[in-house]
Amino acid sequence: MLMLGLIVLLQMLVILRYFGRAGAEVIGGSILALTLVYLWISTHSLKEGHIKLDQKEMPWLYESIARMAKKAGIRMPNVYLLDDYIPNAYSFRNSIVLSMGLFEVLEKDEILGVAAHELGHIKNRDTLLFPLVVYARYLMILLMAVALLLSHSLFAKVISIMFYAMYEIERVNFFNDREFQADETALSLLDRPLSLKEALEELKYYEDLRAHVKESALPGIEPSIERKQKKGIMDTHPTYDERILRIIFAVEGASIRNILK
Repeated sequence: MLMLGLIVLLQMLVILRYFGRAGAEVIGGSILALTLVYLWISTHSLKEGHIKLDQKEMPWLYESIARMAKKAGIRMPNVYLLDDYIPNAYSFRNSIVLSMGLFEVLEKDEILGVAAHELGHIKNRDTLLFPLVVYARYLMILLMAVALLLSHSLFAKVISIMFYAMYEIERVNFFNDREFQADETALSLLDRPLSLKEALEELKYYEDLRAHVKESALPGIEPSIERKQKKGIMDTHPTYDERILRIIFAVEGASIRNILK
């Protein structure tokens, strides 16, 4: 995260160096506009079909999430059920959303594995960090466009492109690392750590159903359980297989350590 912030700062310094006061106004205006967009979208983050979880209707789910949240040292999140047949889950702020499709294809332990992953994002503050990274990327794009379109300096153009490329590479690494960290946190919260692995094994077969479904108009605020099976060079999330393999290594490693104690 520190590296991402440094890159953004360097990009802003380039704009200030070559555009002076006008550059400062562009930076300030862009930050203000993006902040207003974020605030507006974040207040409209729940779409139609979201139903707040009733403890009386699903006590096993509510109480299990409450227990895991307490174990993680965070307050009980808001839990919403999404009226959607496509298996999916995501988190934003201090909220978790589980689609009804999950309940059609997963067992109870596996659903808890999915919920634990989202709790991992909340515990690790990803629901705060992800929006910053995404909107900082929009800022980088705007500043690069200003340099390319308005600057008469070839150096300013080249250096702006270079900083943007550096940001993209670092952003990909950051998101991948945070996904693995959310899984690691989930394993520490679950009574059956392998339930997350089993959930991922089931969910990867439903990826085609989700391929063309837009999750939300809330970019970067919904760390989601769904991941592509085939990973591109600049994909911001690891594949199911990468995550499953790491989970197996983590669980088996913990078992070996317990035996050696």
